Amino acid sequence: MKMLKNLRRGLWNYHTVCLVILTPLLLLPLPLVIGTQEAKCAFVLLLMATFWVTEVIPLSMTAMLPAILFPMFGIMKSSSVAKEYFKDFHFLLVGIICLATSIEKWGLHRRIALRLVTMVGVNPAWLILGFMSGCAFLSMWVQNTSAVTMVMPIVEAVLQQILKAKEECAGEHNLALQLDESDGHIEKLKEMMSGKKNPDDPEETFTCVQIQTVSQPVAAQATLHPPAAPSRCNRDLMMCKAMCIGIAYSSSIGGITTLPGTSPNLIFSEYLHQMYPNCDSINFGNWLLLCLPISIIMLLLTWIWLYWLFIGSDFSFMCRRGGEQSAKEKAAQKVLDDEYKSLGPMSSQEIFTGVVFMVMVLLWLTRSPGFMPGWAALFPNQSGYITDATVAVLLGFLFFIVPAYGPSKKYEAMICWQEFQASMPWKVALLVGGGFALAEGTKESGLSLWVAELLTPLGELPVLATISIACIIVTTVTEVASNAATATIFLPILSPLAEAIHVNPLYVLIPTTLCTSFSFLLPVSNPPNAVVFAYGHITIMDMVKAGLGANVIGILAILLAIATWGVPLFSLNTYPHWAPVLPGFNSTTP
Repeated sequence: MKMLKNLRRGLWNYHTVCLVILTPLLLLPLPLVIGTQEAKCAFVLLLMATFWVTEVIPLSMTAMLPAILFPMFGIMKSSSVAKEYFKDFHFLLVGIICLATSIEKWGLHRRIALRLVTMVGVNPAWLILGFMSGCAFLSMWVQNTSAVTMVMPIVEAVLQQILKAKEECAGEHNLALQLDESDGHIEKLKEMMSGKKNPDDPEETFTCVQIQTVSQPVAAQATLHPPAAPSRCNRDLMMCKAMCIGIAYSSSIGGITTLPGTSPNLIFSEYLHQMYPNCDSINFGNWLLLCLPISIIMLLLTWIWLYWLFIGSDFSFMCRRGGEQSAKEKAAQKVLDDEYKSLGPMSSQEIFTGVVFMVMVLLWLTRSPGFMPGWAALFPNQSGYITDATVAVLLGFLFFIVPAYGPSKKYEAMICWQEFQASMPWKVALLVGGGFALAEGTKESGLSLWVAELLTPLGELPVLATISIACIIVTTVTEVASNAATATIFLPILSPLAEAIHVNPLYVLIPTTLCTSFSFLLPVSNPPNAVVFAYGHITIMDMVKAGLGANVIGILAILLAIATWGVPLFSLNTYPHWAPVLPGFNSTTP
């Protein structure tokens, strides 16, 4: 009996090694028995999907498998595979990271977050919306995890000030939010959220894309902070839960709004250009037109859902914006005002960063808006040569040239290479490159065409039903797998599906790409969830209950968008000229 117990313990200790060995062995019949190019590529696809979902080896190293297996199987030459690992996506990423590094270094994020919060008021319910709005706006331009770590220390300061107000107002029942942690606990939280990490740590902190692998130190932080004391007012506890979860969710909601906001959006954009070179339907402007309303709808409904779930169904506060503030609301207003005043006037570095940020967004919006000629038309002989990556790299380059201080001080650029290198998510670059190599391999081997023919019977279902099923599957998988890995796995499968049922590929790819960001259920689903969970104010069941509602809201909002304003925006009701027509289809409409 003892021997069996030791055997089970040994197998569990080495279960990752067993999975690494057994998975390719179980899949070997594909290349050895069937032996076709499609089967060999399917072997690589299934192997990478298994390793990405289970994370038995690092995500970025799994992404290197095409560089090993495609040449061995005769699918692609090694030199051809290598070209897929550095694309236009990576230049766009470099430019955005330069901007995000400067925003973080010079503190522009705090000024933006505090201004947005003070605009909505200090009633606890409105505070939740204010913090969610600020976090969502920041995550449109920087990594979701960075947005959360920027906002949470401000939240903590506000909550502590409300606690002081309760102590000063003896005898008054606290209807707002209070925290009873010791000073040492607060210091631990602030240290954890300060963002000062070793550059060699496995998790990059200041990036514009998200990875869902949670490092052990972050996960372990949760055990340091016990649940709230039983003496805490139940309403206060519920308000705290709603605020913390709202901040985690708003970072994912804001990230889908812009193309560079999160990695699945960028992966989708590059995949589209790779598989459909003549497709010019996706750019920064029309993506923003599609997704900004989705984000606003999701943000408001998620706020209402969290308020109803944790606090109650009394929404009369929406009609009481005026009136005299309570002592706790005055205290909260005071700490927000003091925090903002402590920033002082905008520094020249903040002004320059803000100007570059606005110029970058303006150039993205006007490069090729679609309804009118953009500034790219000024280069008629180089049509299609200039992309959003060109703009990002050009403006990002300025941060390494423009001096941070005047001539009275020693020359120092706005950012240095060490700061950029610490922020650059190199493992994401490899992960995405592996996805592009895998997508090209499915095309070269004929696997994508085989999948398209296999999925042809699905054309008998209503299009929205097919999209809904795909969205539910993707949303489920992304709870346990990296967002980027989920997008990389499903895009090569879903585009042949769209071709098989003779539907505009954008009709299927856009909603499923957005759904890969809806990892709301678990603390380990993505880093923002883990960071908020580490504060100790919420439990796993709190996040599961809230996440189920947020997932439903997200899927319904996307289906509404894709069936209404998305149709004229991307001509979704017609089969595009840039997509291949499979045998048996002659019409131009689905």
